[in-house]
Amino acid sequence: MKIDDQITPVSLQKSLDHFWDLSASKIESIERDYDPSAGSPVFTVDGRYQTRGWTEWTQGFQYGSEILQFDACGDPEMLQRGRNNTLEKMAPHVTHFGVHDHGFNNVSTYGNLLRLMQEGRIEQNDWEQRFYEMALMASGAVQAKRWTTLPAANGPAENNNDAGYIYSFNGPHSLFADTIRSLRSLSVAHQLGHNLMEENDRKVNLLHRVIQHARTTAEFAVYYGEGRDAYDIPGRTAHESIFNLNDGQYRCPNSQQGYAPFSTWTRGLAWIMVGFPEQLQFLATLDDSELEPVGGRAAIESFMLKAAQATCDFYIDHSAADGIPYWDTGAPQLHRLGDGYLDRAADPYNEHEPVDSSAAAIGCQGLLRLGAYLGNRGDSDAAIKYTAAGLTILRTLLDEPYLSTDDSHQGLILHSIYHRPGGWDNIPAGQKIPCGESSMWGDYHIREAALYVQRMAKGEAEHTFYLA
Repeated sequence: MKIDDQITPVSLQKSLDHFWDLSASKIESIERDYDPSAGSPVFTVDGRYQTRGWTEWTQGFQYGSEILQFDACGDPEMLQRGRNNTLEKMAPHVTHFGVHDHGFNNVSTYGNLLRLMQEGRIEQNDWEQRFYEMALMASGAVQAKRWTTLPAANGPAENNNDAGYIYSFNGPHSLFADTIRSLRSLSVAHQLGHNLMEENDRKVNLLHRVIQHARTTAEFAVYYGEGRDAYDIPGRTAHESIFNLNDGQYRCPNSQQGYAPFSTWTRGLAWIMVGFPEQLQFLATLDDSELEPVGGRAAIESFMLKAAQATCDFYIDHSAADGIPYWDTGAPQLHRLGDGYLDRAADPYNEHEPVDSSAAAIGCQGLLRLGAYLGNRGDSDAAIKYTAAGLTILRTLLDEPYLSTDDSHQGLILHSIYHRPGGWDNIPAGQKIPCGESSMWGDYHIREAALYVQRMAKGEAEHTFYLA
């Protein structure tokens, strides 16, 4: 991509104002016309949100969007909707043992509401605060329970519980790239003083599991150009990492929603891009003594920063000039786009391979957070680079052909891809590939990125998932 190093948050304010106006209208349309009895809205077909019976991993994005809309614009009706929907509909997600998505569903709802109360944006109410806290503590413990233990050789032991990872809904053998962002549920629960209680009242430290999962992800899901295999390109990521549960040994990369185990599905890349920088920001709020049992601050920050920079650099190098990536960097028909296709703006209406705006919406926040983290460490050159890259991507997304300006379309950001190998994405009439549709995760994460930059532009407190 071509980074505009002159771009500033303030220069995007007019676009942000327009964005939030559109965002409100999309939320209103879904609230008015979508039938919740069908299940959670997942992605659009011909501009109307549809469900997809897999797991209900997008409901927190739906109601979290109402809360973010209030955060950005102060609309009390949006706040009331977000509160009511969280109270009435999100409880099953708090105790859902079958998924790895707690950071998506519960931090986006209960977490945002608790954060707003701590910021003084919602009137203090002790019982309401305790309700949110209890939900977040339970969510963090439930997510941490979904644990596969690996041999101690893969990391330091802790409380007789060796290194490991939160396993995906595919089963205990499966580590997903996505889950690095669901660590938010464990981090917040730890902040609230909670532990996972196992047999015989053994306490499992949730922060330690954050570090252990992040270390496993950094070691096996991210490549560094160190000769791991014939396709070891620095920053490349594997969507899924497979382990042999008989002996705990790593076996191979895999991909559920990408093209191949040895290519990079760009939304999986984006989850890692944002997951590591925001955990680095969170760790900066902790005392060194909390990190000593799992390797110490220097070692932990080192592997996290290495993974964050590798993936962010890979994204920059493998996205189109305007910062939008194609859905997979190894997609089989990319060569048909012609030489230098990354040197020009992405073409969502091409005939060969789709772009994925949701990967851009997620990834741009990772770049912004990495820039902020490095800036606080005094690395000004790197901070400027990553911040400018994030702002460049956001500017692209805040304009057509990505910003959905059609009142009849319920999506906010167009040209999102869900499951290309599974054929789940709509191909509109007259087109040869999926395009023109939106996803609930893409719409939520563009709102998060827009809120993050709006606060930068106004000199307000940084938007974070963790508590002050």
